[in-house]
Amino acid sequence: MPMTSRRTFLKTAALTGAATPFIPSLLSPAAATPVKAPLQRVRLAFIGVGARGRSHVAQALYRNDVDITAICDVDPDAISRTNKMIEKAGRKLPEAYTKGDEAFQQMLKRDDIDGVVIATPWEWHVPMAVATMKAGKYAGVEVSATVTLKESWDLVNTFEKTGSHCMILENVCYRRDVMAILNMIRQGMFGEMLYAHCGYQHDLRNIKFNDGKSIGGVGAEFGEKGYSEARWRTQHSVDRNGDLYPTHGLGPVAHWLNINRGNRFTYLTSMATKSRGLHKYVVDKGGANHPNAKVNFKLGDVVTTMLQCANGENIMIIHDTNSPRPYSLGFRAQGTEGIWMDDNDMIYLEGKSPKPHQWEPFADYQDKYDHPLWKKHAETAANSGHGGIDFFVLRAFIESVKNQVAPPIDVYDAAVWSAISPLSEQSIAQGSKPIEIPDFTRGKWKTNAPIFALNDIY
Repeated sequence: MPMTSRRTFLKTAALTGAATPFIPSLLSPAAATPVKAPLQRVRLAFIGVGARGRSHVAQALYRNDVDITAICDVDPDAISRTNKMIEKAGRKLPEAYTKGDEAFQQMLKRDDIDGVVIATPWEWHVPMAVATMKAGKYAGVEVSATVTLKESWDLVNTFEKTGSHCMILENVCYRRDVMAILNMIRQGMFGEMLYAHCGYQHDLRNIKFNDGKSIGGVGAEFGEKGYSEARWRTQHSVDRNGDLYPTHGLGPVAHWLNINRGNRFTYLTSMATKSRGLHKYVVDKGGANHPNAKVNFKLGDVVTTMLQCANGENIMIIHDTNSPRPYSLGFRAQGTEGIWMDDNDMIYLEGKSPKPHQWEPFADYQDKYDHPLWKKHAETAANSGHGGIDFFVLRAFIESVKNQVAPPIDVYDAAVWSAISPLSEQSIAQGSKPIEIPDFTRGKWKTNAPIFALNDIY
């Protein structure tokens, strides 16, 4: 289909559904209709039951149609804490796999596992997800799903060879306000989309340097002397200069712009500021003579990446984790008929806002265009972390496994959202040179229909 015709078709399709945005019939038949009979019970296993993994375990324990059959972690304390949670819930203790980094391989040989939730350090995500898919089980992998471009292709190639699904567990896709914006975009409230802004702007210095012993657990240590994520996450800031964590912001934006489903990313360019924040933090906490004060941190304090889309939209992503600042994902949705900005929670819609050229609060729009999934499940979601979004993302994974359908955030999303990280590194290393973004769908983006949040399964 010619580009102009396809754009017209997509816009018309979006506007046609304006009165009834929650329309399962918009799903492609393959996505809407289970190929197999739904499972009566979903048997889950967990690889990695540290803080993040246990938050997923907690959500699974709320469901009476889920059994936890196995858990895997090299940390005995993590296993112990998880078992206490499971015992407190009155559930049968799962078998634990703890003997070495490859213990998960033995666990995956079990025939009483339908899906596996992976919440481990980033470098283990792909080896574990690939092994899970090869074992014929659904893989739910935490963010970012991949570290290298090759790993993104490894996920895609394994899925296409085995037919076993992989879902990236990007919880921000289910944030209540960004889902309301998605609802409004699908109803044509913003006109034709032009631009989006997002990022990960989060002061992580106390996460990257944490010895678990200092006041508040915060010190100047990382690596072997570090605690929790400081054991592994900080090393990426030593070795890499790029957007190390793109998916929290990019995931919701990708749904706004139908990426991999009528649109795609084509190329990017990135640049980074100088690196100062982590060194300063070490000196402030540990003194100028602390051994880590001699570490050369490669990651620039603020990394800016621009993406071009096939349908003509631009996206800006900001990565900012080494500076003192309040938390923000910096969302902005802008179309031919309006704009919404996250930080001040303000909106302006031409011809609808009370005064020309003046913002109005988003609160009334949030109530009016609250996504049907939130309207239906808000009370249950209140029990989960991150403002309720943890409930939705694990629910989507479990429902996909239970109904034996493709997940709403699939392997192609996992591949391309995560690939922004290594591609941004390439661009920065080459003087902000534009870098082509691979088409992981191999052309299927042209005909794939949107499925995210268009069915109660998801």
